[in-house]
Order: sequence, then C-alpha cells, then structure tokens
Amino acid sequence: MTDIYGSLINGEWRNGGAQTPNINPSDTSDIIGRMANASAADVDDAVAAARAAQPAWEAVKLEERKNILHAIGQELIDRCDEIGTLLSREEGKPFAEGRGETFRAGEFYQYYAAECLRQIGESAQSVRPGIHIDITREAIGVAGLITPWNFPVCIPAWKMGPALAYGNTIVLKPSEITPATSHVLAEILNRHLPAGVFNMVQGHGDIGAALSSSKIDAVSFTGSVPTGRKIAKAAIENMARVQCEMGSKNPMVVMDDADLDVAVAQCIAGAFGASGQKCTAASRLIVHEKVHDEFVDKFTQAAAAKKVGHALEAGTELGPVVTESQMEKILGYMQLAKDEGGEIVTGGGRVERETDGYFLAPTVVTGTTNDMRVNREEIFGPITCVQKISSLEEGIAMANDTQFGLTAAIITGSIKNAQAFQRQAKFGSTLVNLATAGLDYHVPFGGRGASSYGPREQGEHAKDFYTIMKTSYTSAG
Repeated sequence: MTDIYGSLINGEWRNGGAQTPNINPSDTSDIIGRMANASAADVDDAVAAARAAQPAWEAVKLEERKNILHAIGQELIDRCDEIGTLLSREEGKPFAEGRGETFRAGEFYQYYAAECLRQIGESAQSVRPGIHIDITREAIGVAGLITPWNFPVCIPAWKMGPALAYGNTIVLKPSEITPATSHVLAEILNRHLPAGVFNMVQGHGDIGAALSSSKIDAVSFTGSVPTGRKIAKAAIENMARVQCEMGSKNPMVVMDDADLDVAVAQCIAGAFGASGQKCTAASRLIVHEKVHDEFVDKFTQAAAAKKVGHALEAGTELGPVVTESQMEKILGYMQLAKDEGGEIVTGGGRVERETDGYFLAPTVVTGTTNDMRVNREEIFGPITCVQKISSLEEGIAMANDTQFGLTAAIITGSIKNAQAFQRQAKFGSTLVNLATAGLDYHVPFGGRGASSYGPREQGEHAKDFYTIMKTSYTSAG
C-alpha cells in the first residue's frame, strides 16, 4: 500500500493536491500516511465518469451484478483482520470492533448481492378494458455518497451496496480523517467493478460541498445536522434526491421493575461502545427513582472498570477519541456538565497511557435535567448523563423531549411498559431490554426530527431512495 491516499476516478488514481497527515489517535507519533486533497475539477471528472458508466452498469445482467457484489463482500470478510487492524489504527476503535465492522460490511454487500435478484415489479388492471399496467423500478442514476469517520467501512457499504445493486454508479466522498481505510476499500471495489462505476474523491468539507452541488441525481449523507442542512439545500438546487442521517440524543429508560444487571450491561454497551462516537450512542439514561441509586452505583463501577487504551492493545475496551479537536470538544462538555450543576461520579478527563493519544475516561454525570445543554446537544464521546423519573409516563415524555429521534430503549420486566414505550416513543427505532443500536442490515434504519431526512437506509427499503418508479401501460388491441 502507498502512504499517499488519493482519489480514484474512472479507474485511475490521482494523488495531486495538498497533503494532510493521517495521525494515529492511539499514538500521535505514528503518521499512517498522507491524504492528497482532491479539487473541484476532480469532483466534476468523477461525476462525468460515473455518468458515462451508468447505462452500461444498469444493463449488466442481474446474476453477473450479484456475483460482483458477492465477491466484494467476500473479500472484505476474508481480509477482515487486516482491514480491521488498519481501521483501528486509523480511527481508534478497539481491534475487535474494527474487525467486526469490516466483517459486517462484507455481509452488507452480500445481502445486496442477493437483492439484485429480488427486484420484483408489480402489475395492475386498468380501469379501462384491454389495458395492462406494469410498475417497475429503474436506477436513479449517479449517486453522491458522503460518509463519516466513525464507521468508515460499514456506512459506505450500506450506501454503496443498494446503490450498485439497483444499477446506479457512485461518487464517494469519505471522511478526511480515515483516508487509509477508504483507500483500501476503493482498491477492492476498483478491482471488481468496471471503470467509472465506482469513483472516490478524498478531501475536506469543500469537496463534499462540491459533490452535493454537482450534477448528480441523488446524494446520501451521514454526519452532523448543520452539514446535512447545507448538503440538502445544495442538492435540491439541482433537484437531486436527498437522504441525510444526522444527529441524535438517544435515551435509555430504566424502569423500577428492570433486571439491574441487564440494565447496567445494556446501558454500558449503549453509552460507551465505539467510545460513544456513534449516532446510536445512549447519552441520556433516564432512571426510575426507586432503583436510581442502586443503578448509578452499579453502572458507575462498571464504567470505571472499562479498560481504556491503545486500539490495537489486547484487552482494550475503549480506544481513544478520533482527533485532538474532538477530544477538546468532549472535555468542554465535561466541564459544562459541572458548570450546569451535574456531578461527575466517574471519569471527567483524560487518561494517560504509554503512548500519547486522545484517551478519555468513560464519564458518568448524575443530577442532570433535560434543560441542560449536555442533555440537549450531541456530544459524540464517552459521556452519558443520568436523569431521575417517578413514572413511565414521565420517562416517555422526557425521552421525547428532544429535537432528535433516532433510537430509544427501555429496560423493563413488564410487557405493558414495553408496549406503551414502543407505541409512544417518537423515534425511528425502539428497543426493549437492549442497547440503543442499529445493527441489522435487512431492516430499515433512520430517525425522526433532526436525526433524519429522506427515505430510510438499509434492507429492501433502500430501493425507495436508489430507484425511481415507472408506470407502463400496454393496450391489447
């Protein structure tokens, strides 16, 4: 592999432009490589290449397309140790998570390989005699995909899998924070796909802005709310279809009838998986007053026991956060939690390790209310805030009191409580006795409010974004 991570356009690599160092967050002395920043002209060339390749790709026989996607998925699965190691070194998640993400990305491609053969249309009778109606789906065309750093293999997979399965071509703009992982991913797709079907432009936010305002047919974005709004506005100027997955402030409600061992285990997984750097992180723990103190005691002990360390060190449970600026932002929220009247019962600062990295202790804040900024704004780090309730109704109301609506969970021994929560929680996904997450690739994923805009991702519902419907009439005489 090269240590220069450039752009792939029409099957050829471009490494021009200013270069940005790619720093290992577990060890800042380790420079993994350098990203070569694309230009606006590179974006135009990538879109043109995708446009030229699209008709031939859509015309590829379904079984051949299926075999190509299956082979991409199999290579990711076969190389999950190697790619997972690079991902963890570059992004900071523990190796088990990096390997698991790569394996799951392979499964995404193989799921959508099978979807190539499940594109079944509809037929209908006309209100007029002698006329037959077919309803079919066709590729939308060229899809621009803008993806984040926190899942640099999986999130591109769940966007590219359906895009390719339904006959679209792609221009991917991955995060500038994880260019090495994106480079390997591009090498794999380039080896299996015809030139121009998959293109990638590496760069900072200006390249994402250039892509979203270019002559593409659809743009799918995962990232922050402010950026999502800008991308949607730019894309709509060209009448491009828009899909945005954005911020969250996910609650987990712990009821007084909960098994507290289950509650602690699931809340730990929800709050601190991926060091809290995921859109489904449980950053609000809403706990019934009857079990509040016992839960907080057990939860705090479990959080404090988590091993923080180098992503590739055996036994690490929480790796570093991804960048210095991200670390400083999270530290600012930890201070804000205290300033707003919360009590940090564990964590609250940096952790020193043998290497110089962006290590933060898992942090638990108690005594918080829903009007505090730490319970209103997405932090995206290993910090969660506990709030106290006296009833299920109060817990549901508190959970819903947010601009976001991605995932929400309840821990309870009562089917009645669980069903009431699932009916009334204003979120895209609800979970019972499970951590907030969105792991199953065959079902739709997305949120409400400021969390999502446009059709759902994943599963067969991805066709609602990546295809356009056609109604055809045929007269018998």
